[in-house]
Amino acid sequence: MKTTVFERNVPQTAVVSHALEGAAHRPFWIDDLKDSATHYAQLDGDAAADLVIIGGGYTGLWTALRAKERDPGRTVILVEAEHVAWAASGRNGGFCEASLTHGHENGKNRWPDELEILDRLGMDNLDRMQEAVEKYGMDCDWERTGELNVAVEPHQVAWLQEDDSPGSVFLDKEAIRAEVNSPTYLAGRWHKDSVAMVHPYKLGLELARVATELGVVIHEGTRVRELKDHEHGVTVVTERGNVEAGYVVLGTNVFPSLLKRNQLMTVPVYDYALMTEPLSADQLAAIGWSKRQGIGDVANQFHYYRITKDHRILFGGYDALYFWGRRVDQRHEYQPETWERIASHFFTTFPQLEGLKFTHKWAGPIDSSTQFCAFFGTARKGRVAYAAGFTGLGVGATAFAADVLLDLLAGLDTERTRVEMVRKRPLPFPPEPLASLGINLTRWSMDRADHNQGKRNLILKALDAVGLGFDS
Repeated sequence: MKTTVFERNVPQTAVVSHALEGAAHRPFWIDDLKDSATHYAQLDGDAAADLVIIGGGYTGLWTALRAKERDPGRTVILVEAEHVAWAASGRNGGFCEASLTHGHENGKNRWPDELEILDRLGMDNLDRMQEAVEKYGMDCDWERTGELNVAVEPHQVAWLQEDDSPGSVFLDKEAIRAEVNSPTYLAGRWHKDSVAMVHPYKLGLELARVATELGVVIHEGTRVRELKDHEHGVTVVTERGNVEAGYVVLGTNVFPSLLKRNQLMTVPVYDYALMTEPLSADQLAAIGWSKRQGIGDVANQFHYYRITKDHRILFGGYDALYFWGRRVDQRHEYQPETWERIASHFFTTFPQLEGLKFTHKWAGPIDSSTQFCAFFGTARKGRVAYAAGFTGLGVGATAFAADVLLDLLAGLDTERTRVEMVRKRPLPFPPEPLASLGINLTRWSMDRADHNQGKRNLILKALDAVGLGFDS
């Protein structure tokens, strides 16, 4: 087995230990706004609404906003068990991508006949998100800088040369290092207009602000126990009262579904990230990065990183861990070995930043589906609509999902609802112990591929053939 660049060029242990010393175990984005976030009252007693949305992350918040834009007279209640945007919506990397299919290649492999439509719908969706940010004055550090995909091993250069993603340009070794100065870069591809960078927690809080200004009622600290059908709609049973709904949207994503049919459709895969202290002017000059693109390498086990408004670097990815039992459990978020590995890879990527410290380290579960991107559907005689399985690219795709869900509830035949990605459900994950066995065997195979010039073994080829997969 060949070694990777992160194994050939390992920083000294002392460099990594010093960098992680004192890092707070909590998401930087949420910590950054802990004293300024608006809080919404718990539900107290019974209520009623034309539309009830369960889940206060991006899926629920975009659905609430779009619902009021479509019909200002519609009454909308959103209930959230904890706080708005506290989970994946507030702790992700802040990459808002146009892709609805977890990248161009995944879309090409799964829906080749509809890829042109899906790419166009994705770009239209990103444009509409930007229009909403500008229209409502959302303070969320929105920057349409695009994303650099980088090759850090020789065999990855050909992958980038062959990439035919619309609106992207290939950069050779000299050109990519002129954009961002890392000794690991061998080539790159710049997706110039299809990705925006955003402060993810600010986006969640601003969506909530706009939704409430449009008339949506938000209740935090209100956990839903079950859904009950009645003659004219659905009763949403919470711990603090019942809400009578004409229609319901489920935006609970990684958390256990209220519908039995979806209990095997996703698994929680844990992702880990670090945030540095602000870089000095000299440190910024040493790495370049003046155009502030998001960056991701193209290995199977990949890293993603970006620079913030105040010149910090978020660096995450690589390890994507699944734990037996598919439970969402805070204990899975504490993995010192993973943070040490990510920190080591950071200083391999940017050795000129030796001495820089990390201020925050955190983790959280991603709702992964077997098709690597969201699936959709309805239940309860068409009165309940759901979307889940965004697999790490939900910042942009959730806004698209909002329109799909509202179309489905209204019974509308639209271009969005006609595409196969929306019409057909992917294969479910198997129950335990097969889930753990299959996922961890897949992770092992992906690691071997990264150590073997990207060559996929029989396990990965078999999974490709039946449409099953695993990705961070």
